[in-house]
Amino acid sequence: MRCIVFVERVITAIVLEVLLNNLLPKYNSWTAKFIAGNSSKLQNQSRKNQNQIVEDFRMGLVNVIVATSILEEGLDVQSCNLVIRFDPSPTVCSFVQSRGRARMQNSDYILMVKSGDSVTRSRLEKYLDGVEMMRKESLHHSSLPCESLESDKFNEQTYRVASTGAVVNLSSSITLLYLYCSRLPADGYFKPTPRWDKQTGTLYLPKSCPLQVQAVNVHGESKYLKNIACLEACKRLHMIGALTDNLVPSIVVEKAEVEDFGNEPYDEDQPSYVPLELVNRMPNNSNTIYYCYLLELKQNFSYDITVQDIFLATRVKLDLETECMQFNMGFDRGSLSVNLKYKGSINLSPDQVLLCKRFQVNVLGILMNHKTDMETVSDKFCLEDDLEFDYLLLPSIAIEETPSVDWITINSIHPSIVKCLHHEANIWTEKGLVCPCILRNALICTPHNGRTYITTGIMELDGNSPLEVGDGEVITYKKYFGQKHGIQLRFEHQRLLKARHVFPVKNYCHGYRQAKDRDVSKTFVELPPELCSIIMSPISVRTIYSFSFIPSIMHRLESLLVALNFKKMHLSLCPQNSIQTFKVLEAMTTKSCKENFHYESLETLGDSFLKYAVSQQLFNMYENHHEGLLSVKREKIICNAALCKLGCSSKLPGFIRNEPFDPKTWIIPGVKSRCFKLEETVFKGTKIYTRGNRKLKRKIAADVVEALIGAFLSTGGEMAALLFLDWVGIKVNFNITPYERQFDACPDNLINVSFLESLLKHSFRDRSLLVEAMTHGSYMLPDVPRCYQRLEYLGDAVLDYLITTHLYNEHPGMTPGQLTDMRSASVNNDCYAMSAIKVQLHKHVLHASQELHKHIAATLDKFDEQSSSQTFGWESEASFPKVLGDIIESLAGAIFVDSGYNKEVVWQSIRPLLEPLVTPDTLTIHPIRELTELCQKMNYTMEKNLSRNDGVTSCRIEVIADGIIHQYEYKGSTDKKTATRLACKRVLNSLQLKETQDQ
Repeated sequence: MRCIVFVERVITAIVLEVLLNNLLPKYNSWTAKFIAGNSSKLQNQSRKNQNQIVEDFRMGLVNVIVATSILEEGLDVQSCNLVIRFDPSPTVCSFVQSRGRARMQNSDYILMVKSGDSVTRSRLEKYLDGVEMMRKESLHHSSLPCESLESDKFNEQTYRVASTGAVVNLSSSITLLYLYCSRLPADGYFKPTPRWDKQTGTLYLPKSCPLQVQAVNVHGESKYLKNIACLEACKRLHMIGALTDNLVPSIVVEKAEVEDFGNEPYDEDQPSYVPLELVNRMPNNSNTIYYCYLLELKQNFSYDITVQDIFLATRVKLDLETECMQFNMGFDRGSLSVNLKYKGSINLSPDQVLLCKRFQVNVLGILMNHKTDMETVSDKFCLEDDLEFDYLLLPSIAIEETPSVDWITINSIHPSIVKCLHHEANIWTEKGLVCPCILRNALICTPHNGRTYITTGIMELDGNSPLEVGDGEVITYKKYFGQKHGIQLRFEHQRLLKARHVFPVKNYCHGYRQAKDRDVSKTFVELPPELCSIIMSPISVRTIYSFSFIPSIMHRLESLLVALNFKKMHLSLCPQNSIQTFKVLEAMTTKSCKENFHYESLETLGDSFLKYAVSQQLFNMYENHHEGLLSVKREKIICNAALCKLGCSSKLPGFIRNEPFDPKTWIIPGVKSRCFKLEETVFKGTKIYTRGNRKLKRKIAADVVEALIGAFLSTGGEMAALLFLDWVGIKVNFNITPYERQFDACPDNLINVSFLESLLKHSFRDRSLLVEAMTHGSYMLPDVPRCYQRLEYLGDAVLDYLITTHLYNEHPGMTPGQLTDMRSASVNNDCYAMSAIKVQLHKHVLHASQELHKHIAATLDKFDEQSSSQTFGWESEASFPKVLGDIIESLAGAIFVDSGYNKEVVWQSIRPLLEPLVTPDTLTIHPIRELTELCQKMNYTMEKNLSRNDGVTSCRIEVIADGIIHQYEYKGSTDKKTATRLACKRVLNSLQLKETQDQ
């Protein structure tokens, strides 16, 4: 059996399901499920769950569905043989639709009515009588012969797409054409629609329509002439690709593909690569050649301890450029300069390699607070044939001014074998008698408190010497250790050791000063030798101090080597596309790493070039595409989802650095970590080593692609950027194609050509471009075949790129955030609109929109001379017509095309209109950010209500400051961003006025 029970309320459906599933098992094996809409918060069901229940109903796994009106229409289960209306149908339509769910022959339809409810019973009886009348009437008409309908004539003329079978006829042609026009670019002053001239039998299409001839003249029966013209227009639109083979506006399909791009699954768990130069498999019992690089350390500050150089020994030669061999690390008191110099190779035996590994594991392990027992580091553990970080960090010593490996210090891991020829062992330590020499420069630990110290000498004090403790009290060292630690000194006459705490390992990669350590004198302690256990000796405090910088130094070096690995991988396919390794590292470092460089500036530069390059390519490639379709196609190429997908295909995420350096997680070379395992993969013939996964957001991967474009652009110019684009999978070329379209009118009859050419300082070879650039879509006269939208699309990208590169090159010392803010303050429609008003371009726009005319007039009334003195930033409190900003962009596009795609010509023409350009000194904070930061700082309450209905934007900002309400509501035709900016600006003015009055 298949039964559907219709109810009115969701709660009823839920209760009936529970009731039926309790009762039915007593009589049979039937099961019940409920289906309801999502308007109620009661047990919301997903569409997927609902579809699964319906499918189970078809297959017989569910026998009874208790449903609200959601199933009255559309459910077709042929085996459904019973429908029950638990609640009466509210309308005739609901009655007929629910009855129609009983599809099986001889099925039953049961209506349940509350006993004594005569009103509902009477209404349902009328429903039944009405249905019976409709059934008889239908049977009567079905027996009459059919007459030829007038609508059949609409089917006589059709246009069929052979590949898909899609058909448009006279009847559907008008609807299809209006649908197509509704997808054309529009603004608040003009909605593109076809215009039918009944007198001449001519169909005029909007200027943004890509047909070369936008007037369609047809002949035929006058009654259907408009339909015939629309059918012909649909045919032509399909032939140029404006309609797809399914006769759907192509922009609809393109937008759907962009949306699908964004919905494609992306796994945020991405690998983290390590440099192959530092990874190797340990050889079996044989000598190993290591290449030695001296890490020359120079501290640019004064301190009581000086650093000493350290050797880095690797299994392979490092192929670093000179610029990567030198870098600075931030420090508490200044900076530490690091300079790598190759000093040759050494041949080490397995025992020597093991000794060196034990040394670095113990020193670095103690500095990083790792519990390292050197006796557990067995030969098998260090020399097993497995992937590991295989490099050595060795102390150096100058022998006749020539740096050499300090083997004496390396052997300090075996203090017991150090024998003094001049003194006898006469000092008791925690593990027995030792010579005083061994205690002068030793790494020791005190088991009673678990701390580690580095000794610097033996003092004249002993256990009976006075010690000043808190509140000026003076006691002996012997008494202090008894009271503080419960330890009774046995050798109270032994001289105390002078020692200092081991230096903490910090992150020195950020490039800025940290808070100073506590006073130097407080870092020293006096220790009874009998409480000390020697870990390493002899080892100097300078060595320990210098090794405390090693994790940060090696992290920076590892990062440079990873960037070098990417560079090599790229150069293997593009050998001519050279780039500095540090530039690659900058492009792959996110702001979250908290270093003194990150990719934001390069990403801004790369974003502008990518937009420019793709826009130019699409503009030339698709001459018949309107601005809206070009924008969607561009978005499809440059959106974050697309760039991320290309980056992942090139194995880019593994090279990205998106986490701050944490010394605690740094892997000491020679230590096998249980937290990760190095794995080897091969990509395009190149070995890649990974050490596990980390979270990486899709946008970061896309941003790094843009940053790398900017890196190649800033280093090697546009050709280098294009080569990288090609490598990553974006095929772009700057081949110039003639810009052809039919234009019969005389430009001088439409606009003041001489004035505009004088203003722009450019003499047009094709003056029709100037007319097109000044024509708004509302200008319907057939003299001008196109409006400015395509040129605006191109000019927008060109100006964005020109201004961004100007700011990047003109102000090299600015921070990445400043470049982003300066670009935002310069490249926006309001800035362009101010420039247009300043040179009175508004007087030359060809349009036929009363709304636009009113908005321009209102803007001019509010536009004061003070605000017109600059054309950047956010100071103006006027809302500008978008058309005026568009005109600046379309003029840039027109000059670009007319000059043979010469950017310099565009810059020379447009730059004077935009001056004065923004500088770091004249840049002001965006009002939205300024108000938000002020409220956060002062703990003010801020509320925002933003909406847009029927072309009117409303933004209300309310701030409660010290109990006083400051509020402003903007209403107008501008976009949401501008409305919010204007409202925030007014509230800021109100807050500043109140502050002035209080003073």
